Amino acid sequence: MFLIALIRYPTYQLFLTAVVALIMTVILTPLWTRLLTVRSIGQQIRADGPEAHLVKQGTPTMGGVVILASVAVASTLLGRMTPLGLTALLTAVACGLVGLADDTSKVSHKRSLGLRARGKVALQALIALVLGAVAVNWLGISTWVAIPLTGRGLDMGLGALSIPLGQMTLKLPLLYIAFVLLIIVATTNAVNLTDGLDGLAAGTVSIVMLAYAAIAFRQDHLDLALVAGAAGGACIGFIWYNVYPANIFMGDTGSLGLGGALAALAILTKTELLLIMIGGIYVLETMSVILQVAYFKATGGKRLFKMAPIHHHFEMLGWSETKIMVRFWIITGVIAGIGFAMYFVSAVRPG
Repeated sequence: MFLIALIRYPTYQLFLTAVVALIMTVILTPLWTRLLTVRSIGQQIRADGPEAHLVKQGTPTMGGVVILASVAVASTLLGRMTPLGLTALLTAVACGLVGLADDTSKVSHKRSLGLRARGKVALQALIALVLGAVAVNWLGISTWVAIPLTGRGLDMGLGALSIPLGQMTLKLPLLYIAFVLLIIVATTNAVNLTDGLDGLAAGTVSIVMLAYAAIAFRQDHLDLALVAGAAGGACIGFIWYNVYPANIFMGDTGSLGLGGALAALAILTKTELLLIMIGGIYVLETMSVILQVAYFKATGGKRLFKMAPIHHHFEMLGWSETKIMVRFWIITGVIAGIGFAMYFVSAVRPG
């Protein structure tokens, strides 16, 4: 009866996947936290951050391991994993492994900086190359990038390399793969920047994942919807332990893994440019850092914000972490809702 309900009612399947991921995260996170505490694996706080954050030194990190594990188990257990869904899931895991290496480096060297930027980008370039090649050659993903609300787009498949492989020819559209790399690097690092306050990244990602679950569901890509739903549910479960004062942080394992999942979902649902709106909160966070650096250099040392990313600016103004977190959640909900509305209007546009 249970299996029949899953097959006949995909909405029930999606809801149940999110709930299972949530419950798994709630159950496993305390166990993982205890293990990390015993092994003295804790967060290294950067010295130039808010002074109030110094008390967080040593808080268990790498909670992203539990999040990604819950997403993988829930989405594969309750759905029929197709090549499309598996690609999104493996992209998230691959980006999460880059984050895990970064977290491990921080812990082992007892410093707030992990892998070198060049090393991260090189690993992400490899992920982008594999994702782009698989998407184009095996998943039938178009290199045409739609411009929201215009009915127009850009063809990024021009000048592709063709590499003979036995009885098949591997096509490598270099421009499109470079675009995929840009999406992965930008999204993973933007989510990572947002992970600066307790509960902020987990809450915003859960909202954005809800939007992508709806988009994938409308496209009849239940496999992608399940991955997005599981990620959203896992993040909600993680928030139970990650709200202020946090018992555990997701670390780069979580922020890069979840950022990779968002990037993959945008690419596989052909909403690459729409991600700018749906994930608008991450654009705001990233732009605040870029503007801060540019203004600092242009004015000889003056600051546009009291501290960047912008959530720290409000913290320096005296807002509590909880107030910032909730208000950023609200902003994320509004922006993501507008983004989904833009997708819906574009999807039903005649012709």
